[in-house]
Parts: sequence; structure tokens; C-alpha cells
Amino acid sequence: MESNEIRNKFLKFFESRGHKIIPSASLVPEGDISVLFTTAGMQQFKEYYSAPLNAIRDFGAKNVVTVQKCIRTGDIDEVGDATHLSFFEMLGNFSFGGYGRQEAITYAYEFITHELGLTISFVTIYKGEGIVPKDEESRNIWKDIDSNLDIREDGADVFWGPTGNSGPCGPTTEIYCKNANGEDVEIWNIVFNEYFCDGSREKLDKGEAKLSKLETLGIDTGMGFERLLAIAEGKKNVYDTDVFNSENTREDRIIADHIKASLFIISDGVIPGNTGRGYVLRRLIRRAVRFSKEPLANKIETIKNLYKGIYNLDDEKEIEKEEKKFRETLEHGMKEFEKGHDAFTLFTTYGFPLELTLELAKEKGIEIDVEDFNKKIAEHQKLSQTASVGMFKGGLANHNEQTIRLHTAHHLLLAALQTIINKDIKQRGSNITEERLRMDFLCDHKLTDEEKKKVEDWVNEKIKLGLNVVRREMPLIEAQKLGAEMEFGAKYPDVVSVYFIGDSPKSDLGANAKEKKSLSPTSGNHVSIEFCGGPHVKNTRELSEFKIQKEEAVAAGIRRIKAVLV
Repeated sequence: MESNEIRNKFLKFFESRGHKIIPSASLVPEGDISVLFTTAGMQQFKEYYSAPLNAIRDFGAKNVVTVQKCIRTGDIDEVGDATHLSFFEMLGNFSFGGYGRQEAITYAYEFITHELGLTISFVTIYKGEGIVPKDEESRNIWKDIDSNLDIREDGADVFWGPTGNSGPCGPTTEIYCKNANGEDVEIWNIVFNEYFCDGSREKLDKGEAKLSKLETLGIDTGMGFERLLAIAEGKKNVYDTDVFNSENTREDRIIADHIKASLFIISDGVIPGNTGRGYVLRRLIRRAVRFSKEPLANKIETIKNLYKGIYNLDDEKEIEKEEKKFRETLEHGMKEFEKGHDAFTLFTTYGFPLELTLELAKEKGIEIDVEDFNKKIAEHQKLSQTASVGMFKGGLANHNEQTIRLHTAHHLLLAALQTIINKDIKQRGSNITEERLRMDFLCDHKLTDEEKKKVEDWVNEKIKLGLNVVRREMPLIEAQKLGAEMEFGAKYPDVVSVYFIGDSPKSDLGANAKEKKSLSPTSGNHVSIEFCGGPHVKNTRELSEFKIQKEEAVAAGIRRIKAVLV
């Protein structure tokens, strides 16, 4: 079953059940300043959950169905693996007072099992927390449909929303199917919007926001199209499906994804620029050029043909213009980078973007002083370019006091996971903002509530102990002997920066060292050792209480934790 057939099946299935087909909204959201691009199918329908009668006014229907094009760049560094994409489509059916749980669940079951012929591995329901009760209604509906179905309870992972500073939210039921690797993958999330939250999700999780019951239950569902295709077509990753052209290497996948995203963004009226959406577009095109040894023209035509008759993708000349300009910049900038010029000189003199300097430096194990770069740019009143960089680079979004504290807590979290869950856990991604830390890590199971509590307690115990946080420079080989945690895929120089939490061994390369001293793998009494450029607090006592907000799957064998200091 090919992609276009599945798209049409989905739309016709719901149309025959009283849904009006609504075209995909533009990737440039209307009336929503919280995001640069449309990131989910429900985005164009947010207002109707609080004002359902407006749906009849605007659509002539209470129930609608869409195939929505979406852009997400938060995990741009992971694009090219088995699941991550910048551009994707989302299938969704929505109801604003037209029906409830019974219909939503029944429709989903019928479409997956009858229309697509897939087998459901298990489903989840909300276990109930605070004023929101356990979703026994959904459990009973699933039991009536299939008495043998595996029904599992979950907490925060199956309570959706709100998006932005406030909005509709509610418990969800998730549907999992097995992929070609035999792994269970979430393919459909059905949200029951029956509450309104007067604050953000972060405030809700902290108990600082209140929920009130909406007058009308709203249904909001989302199914990632490419993820569904991989399962329906029996493929091991999204790049093997028929919305791609057999992209075999990671580089080919990045190029195809970024060109596709760029074509769709341009087709919705955005052009390359130095701020906002234009900068996102420019960044995607530049990354495609960076990974491509050949002109992008052939790949552009291939992608356009994949979507012929489905989407109108035009104005590729904007990509070609940006490509020509950037290839010249790339040629000059690479030569200067090899000569060792700093990021500020590369940017101001040769037009070499900071994010590209960071990528190249990371590959070579070189530390870039981003704080110094930002200060110099500020002096030249060019903050618009540097502000956008934070949307893409991993790790710290900036170096203010709160992100530094969260950075140190991030080290403790990894150590806690290795101590409490499995000593072989490894980090696979990181992002730290002023509000929260996020870590992706290898793990073969979803953490239980008990495991999460133990991890929290371990971190908080180390915070209360007031452990020193010390940076040492040492030979790479000695750091490896100590078992220091290394960033996945990174290449390191002969002398590296290592952070110790707890008592640390002295290095013969330390700033105050006057004589050489040998390093022993067993010296010191530390709870965490990591290769890291910093910055960090000086003592764990500077941190406040650590709390895990959410733990979820992001790919096969990779989990994600979001946590805060409260």
C-alpha cells in the first residue's frame, strides 16, 4: 500500500463517517505567535475547543479530517536516523462536540485493523492524577472492541497539552504497533480535550496552573504519516518509504529531508533571510549544501516528482540562488577555518555562519567560545543572526545562570540513570533552555514511576551533599582511563576538558599544577565524570530541587527525559 493510497484511504474513511475534509493549513501559522511554523495537525483548530460553535460557522461541520504538513527543527541534529524528520505530514481527525471517546476509539481501531490490516500491539490509557480521574471509559471501550487487547496505564505521558501559555488539554489514549524491527512504536495519539489550563504545561506540572472543565468535549488525534508508512510498508526506517528515494547514507537522508522541508516552506511564501522563518529556511538549505557534493538540482526534481499531484512545490529557484551564494562562502570559509580563525572572524569577514563553525568544530573536537562570539556580535549590533542559532544547536541555548545550573543537573541526571537504571545507559542528545533540561538516552524500556522517583531522589541527595564541581584539563587517554562520559559521535583533541562532580583527581595539566602527578583510574571519589566544555556551578548546593517532568520515547531504544529545578 503506497503513500498516496493511505492518504486517500484516511480522508475517505472519515469523510464517510461524517467528517468534512479540510485542506492542510499553511506552514506559516495564522494568529499563533507561539511558533514559527505549523508543528501539528491541531494547530489550526485550537480555538474551536473553547468555542465549538465557531467550527460550524467556519467549516459548516462539527467534525473535520486533515492531512497536515508540519515543520519541526528542534531535533535537527538527529535528522538522518531512523525516525527524525524536519518535514513530515500528520493525519488527524477532529471533533468539536460532534462525538466522544466511543466514536474516536472505534474509528481508530477500524482504520488500523480493517483498512490497513495492521495488528495493534497494545494501547495506553490515563491512570489518573490530581483532579483528573482514571480514564475508565476508554478502558471499557477498548475492552468491548477487543477483549484480548493489552491495555496499559500511564501518567503524564498520556495527558496532552496545553500548547503555549494556556489552552485546552486532556487525557489521551495511544495506539502502538510493531515495526519491521519488531519494536513497539506509537503511531496514533487520541486526545480527549475536556479541560482548559490557565497556564503552561510547565506550570501545570509544577502545580502552579489550574484546570477547569470545558463545557464541550473535543477530540484531537494525530498520527505521524511517515512513521505509519514505515510500518504499513514493512520498512525499518522512514527514509525507506516511498516518500523518499532510497536514501542510503545519513548524508543523503539529511540532504533529502532538508531540501524537502525547504521546498514546502518556500511554497508557503517564505524566502531565505537572516531572522525568523527566513533564517530557518536558510539554515536548512545551507545544511543540505554542506552535506552534498553535487548540485542540489537533481534531488529537487526527484522530491517534486514524489509529491506531484499531491502538493504544489515550486519556486525552487530560491534554493538554487541560496545554494550558489553559500557554496562560494563555504569554499572560502573552509579554508579559513582550517587556518584556525575564530568564529567571529569567520562570520564577519568571510560570512561563515556560527552554526556551521560549531558543527565543524564539533567534528574535530574543538571548543568554540560561543559567549565570546555573542558579545562581539552584540558590539556590532548583529543580534538578529545569533538569536536564531539557539533554535538549532544542541546543549545550552545560552550561558545565563539558570541554564548553567540545569547543565550541572544534566550531568547528575546521567549519572543517576547509570546508577539506578543501567550502568550501560548512554546519552544520545541534549538541549538545555532557561526553563528545563532535556536528555535523550539509550534505554530498552519505559521508566516506571518508581524508577523515576529513585532517579529524582538520587540527584537531590547529591545536590544536598554540596559536592564540588571541578574542571580539569588532561590528556585524552587519561580521561578515557578514568571512564569519563563522552559525547556520542564526537571527536576529541589530545588534551580535553573534563568536569568532575565530587572529589576529583589532580591533573598535571591543571591551571595551578606545578609538578607532574600521575592519574589513577581509581583516584578521587566522584559521582560524575564527563568530557565537557562547561560552564557549570562550583558546588551542587547551588542547585535547587530536581524534578522530572516527563519521560517518553523518541525512537526505538531511545528515551527522553525533560526535567526542571524547582
